[in-house]
Amino acid sequence: MKARLIKIGNSQGIRIPKTLIRQIGLGEEVDIQVRDRSLVITPITRARHGWAEAFQEMNEQGDDVLLDNDTATSWEDKDWEW
Repeated sequence: MKARLIKIGNSQGIRIPKTLIRQIGLGEEVDIQVRDRSLVITPITRARHGWAEAFQEMNEQGDDVLLDNDTATSWEDKDWEW
């Protein structure tokens, strides 16, 4: 697919067709890198994206319990100081 550079202030840009944006899942922010004389544009994924939904699903399935017993060890009772 060919595209033309367009002037945007003192910079230049290209228009990316909506179908391509949907196809690769671009959002508001992207990562742009130069590799072997090519521009590589990739979507930026947010840290912890989808965690809220995953935790909700874990809760619904009863899979959100602590795996460690809540009992103090002798080291915690005697040797530890706050």
